[in-house]
Amino acid sequence: MEIKRLHHPFAAEFKTTEPIVLALGFFDGVHRGHQVVIREAAAEAKKRGIKCAVMTFDPHPSMVLSKVKKTVKYLTPLAQKGDEMAKLGVDILYVTRFTSHFSSLLPEEFVQQYISELGAVHVVAGFDYSYGKFGAGKMEQLAEYGNGQFEVTTVGKLSDMNDKVSSTVIRRYLNEGDMEAVTKLLGRPYETKGTVIHGDKRGRTIGFPTANILTDHDLMLPPIGVYATRILVNGVCYESMTSVGYNITFKDEKILSTEVYILDFNDQIYGEEVIIEWHKYFRPELKFNGIEGLVEQLKLDEINTRDFFNGQSKDN
Repeated sequence: MEIKRLHHPFAAEFKTTEPIVLALGFFDGVHRGHQVVIREAAAEAKKRGIKCAVMTFDPHPSMVLSKVKKTVKYLTPLAQKGDEMAKLGVDILYVTRFTSHFSSLLPEEFVQQYISELGAVHVVAGFDYSYGKFGAGKMEQLAEYGNGQFEVTTVGKLSDMNDKVSSTVIRRYLNEGDMEAVTKLLGRPYETKGTVIHGDKRGRTIGFPTANILTDHDLMLPPIGVYATRILVNGVCYESMTSVGYNITFKDEKILSTEVYILDFNDQIYGEEVIIEWHKYFRPELKFNGIEGLVEQLKLDEINTRDFFNGQSKDN
């Protein structure tokens, strides 16, 4: 998949007469609702024998539009977002820099400069997609602003679990630690990517050596607690249990850590980039009076983790 970065004002070199089908959206999470939009665009492109493109934005619009300092934790960082889109058949990913000047474009200006100039002959987006200054442009007006240069497909609402499938709802379940709901709405397990760094190495002294994972600060983590996870190391996936917390049994530092105990694994992987799949929340972080109580709990966590994945295997 080719990635092209756009910055306002629209650069002449990106203007093209090569036709594309273009899907529009921020697509954080690339969840099941997003997948419907992108698959619709990919199918239309295949039918026409042309390329399928997606336009997304960076950073999150709320970081620019908010009147106060705001940070956004993403469900999918840009690189992962691109990987998921490539799996869905996207040929070109346009990453448009979301700036104050860009956000000031009138809806018709956005359509003419960032849709028509890219050669779109068919545009696909969700029913609630908005664009232009103050989000004033709606899907009902898109074809009109395009002056007949492209056709429009509006994808309706996808609902599950008595709610719209949306990034907002997924964030809510993620903040609650309901990883089964997150998996269902994403259409895949939630993933975080990070690098294995040196920690206190205390785990190896009690029989539970862990990989300490440094995660990007702008990526959402599940809440503090212990989870059944899988970890991808050098292309191989291992069952694991993961703790998110502050190691409160041993110290009072307020540095959040993510530590992964990989089942049936004995290797040094410092410096490796890994991916954690989050499957099941077990319990909150607990403070023990001594190492013995902690070790007993970790043994129980390991049993629960193995039982969880054994149960998954039987279900499959």
